[in-house]
Amino acid sequence: MKFILSVAVLSLIAAQPSAADVAVLFVEGAPKDRFEISTDCSVTNSDLMIDLAGSAAGLIFDTTSTGVGVEVFQPLEFVSGQSALSKVPQVRDGDTQITLALSALAQDAALSFTIDVDDTLGNSDRGQIIVTGSEIAGARITMNGQSAMFDETGRAVLPIACAA
Repeated sequence: MKFILSVAVLSLIAAQPSAADVAVLFVEGAPKDRFEISTDCSVTNSDLMIDLAGSAAGLIFDTTSTGVGVEVFQPLEFVSGQSALSKVPQVRDGDTQITLALSALAQDAALSFTIDVDDTLGNSDRGQIIVTGSEIAGARITMNGQSAMFDETGRAVLPIACAA
């Protein structure tokens, strides 16, 4: 009887989704800033949105020389993992959001892209073209109705459920 009960409990546990994370790291760079997305389980058919609107420094994407950004600009450019997307997102100068349509991001795979991020504060710590971790704090990532904020190290971690 104990054996049957143990097998039944183990079957229920195995049928439950396992816990994992999607992590997004912001890396300040000159002239290109970088976002690195990683996960410890496969992610399919999900939209991952990076929203800078709530950031401490009012961050924006600076993609053209004629827009609201400061000095240097860089358009969106994928470094790795573009094949995990069902479509390439469009980012206009001054936008605060980018949505990545993930068709299949494999476990332990990485997706990274470069783009210029500027702050809109007149008196920022290191000028408007260099973004510190504390300036991205408060920006969010959202996926499948769940969201997480970037911390002062430039990292946002979203717990997700993985299919067993």
